[in-house]
Formats: sequence, structure tokens, C-alpha cells
Amino acid sequence: MKQKVIWHELYHILQNTSYTHGFNELEQILLSTLIILDISAFILETLPQLNQIYAWLFESIAIFSTIIFTIDYGLRLWLCTAKRKYNHPLWGRLRYLLTPMAIIDFISTFPFYLLLIFHSLTFLKTLRLLRLARILKIGRHSQSIRSLVRVVIRKREELLITFSTICFLLIIASSLMFFAEHDAQPEAFSSIPAAMWWGVITLTTVGYGDIYPVTIIGKLLGASLAFFGIGVFVLPAGIVASGFAEEVKDKIEPKNYINFTPQTPPDIANNLLSNNDQQLEADAQLLKQCLKVAQTELGNLESNQEAISSWAMFLYCQTKWLTNNK
Repeated sequence: MKQKVIWHELYHILQNTSYTHGFNELEQILLSTLIILDISAFILETLPQLNQIYAWLFESIAIFSTIIFTIDYGLRLWLCTAKRKYNHPLWGRLRYLLTPMAIIDFISTFPFYLLLIFHSLTFLKTLRLLRLARILKIGRHSQSIRSLVRVVIRKREELLITFSTICFLLIIASSLMFFAEHDAQPEAFSSIPAAMWWGVITLTTVGYGDIYPVTIIGKLLGASLAFFGIGVFVLPAGIVASGFAEEVKDKIEPKNYINFTPQTPPDIANNLLSNNDQQLEADAQLLKQCLKVAQTELGNLESNQEAISSWAMFLYCQTKWLTNNK
């Protein structure tokens, strides 16, 4: 039993980031810091002047972080059976291995061992880019990122409609621009896909200037699309902002079944809560007494349990009604 309690404690520390435990908070802070340190080392080692001096430090950080993440991955795989959906010792763990976060853990950790074993194979060096997947692990340890994911999931239909509208506008504008500019600039607007590059740059209001219209119709289309671009990308931002407002509202709403108004004095509110707790305790004692009476009258046999429960509930309701109508 004690081992099972420890098992669940470790599971909550590693897996359930909403679990209020000092070790859980410490684990989140340490792993998040290690992820940031590892990603920073990966970026800085691409600077030749730094890599020549601190190559040993960057390599040490990579090895240390990989060992820690391997231990973390193993512990999560070992403890995942504490959750009901993964409780089978074999199939439960296999099911956990296919979850998105477990896949991210794997692809961001184990390619490093391939590089250690087959370090002479140059094409495997591209696997070093998979270390960047570790930045996705921060979502597990950050309440803010999890809130963002929940907002996107909650507003997925609105966001999908918005992005579908953007794609529709891009296709229409690029097609019209192709027919307007192809004769004047056959190299720049050689096809509709080539015109889409101009459409993306214009719609996002970046404006590299490598491709631009020269005809009057093309300039009118370009100006119209630029104005649309300003408004189109405001829509997803507004949707996400409203989603965050709803998320914050859900968090700050009181969870208690009694909702006191701000005008209620604290002493009165505490008295009401205290009286309510006393009433619940009294009701529980009354129900126990009714159950004993029913067992005495009907006999405490296993075959009579349903009848005993029904009779006890009848006695309880009758007593409550008589008490309230005195």
C-alpha cells in the first residue's frame, strides 16, 4: 500500500503539473531552466568564435541535458501506469508511447545517442536539429502555454474559418494578379503559384519588393490586397484574445457552491459557511440513524440491502419534512 502511495506521488510530481506539491513546482522550474539552457547552447555553438573557445562547455551541456531528459522519459514511461487509461503494464505503456508529448520526448532525446554511436556519418548531423523539439517540452511545465493551447482548441472552429478565408483571398488575388501581370512581367509572374509568393508578402504587409505589379490593374489589386491584409490578420488576434478572456474568467470564477457577493461582511459569510457545515454533519448523522432503524426493522441481510436503503431514505425524507414543517 505504501509503495502504491509513493508511486502515485511520483506520478503526480512528474505528470500532473496542476498538482500542488513543492517537488512538482521544483521539477517544473528545473526542467524548464534546463530546456532553455540546452536550446541556448545549441544556438550559440553555431557561432564559430564562441564554438572554438567553449566547444567543451556546449558539448557538456548537451550530454548532461540528454541524460536528464532520458531519466525523465524513463520515469514517465515507468509511472504512466498509475493513470487508469495506461494501467496495463504492457499495452498501457505502449499507448503512452504514442501520445504527442511522449513522441516529442523521444525524438528530442534519442537521436543524440545515434550521433554518439555513428558520429562519422555526416548525414546524421542533421538529427541535431531535433534538439530544438525540446522547446516544445516547455508546454508541459508552463501554465501559460497550456492556457494558449486550450484557447486554440476552444476557438478552433473560428480560427479555421478565418484561415480558410485568408487562403481563399490569397488564391483569388494571386490568380487575378497572374492574369493582370503575366504579359507585362512573364518572368516575375510566370504562374499562379509564383504569384502566390507576391500574394503572401503583400497580404502579410511585409513587402520585400522583389516582385511588384507594374500595370494599373495590378497596382489596384495590390493596393486592395494590402488593405485587406491589415484587417484579415486582426481577426485571429481578436479571436485568441477573446479566448484568453474566457479562460481567465473561468479561472477566477469562485468554485464554492456558495457565492457570496462582495457586500457580504466577512464575519457573516464565515457564520453562514459554519452553519452550512454543521447542517451537513447533522444530515449525515440523521441518515446513519435512519439506516440503523431500517436494518433493525428489515433485518441486516445481504438480500435486503436494496430494501434497507430505500426504507432508510424514506425515513430520512419523512424526518426532514416533519422537522422543516414544525
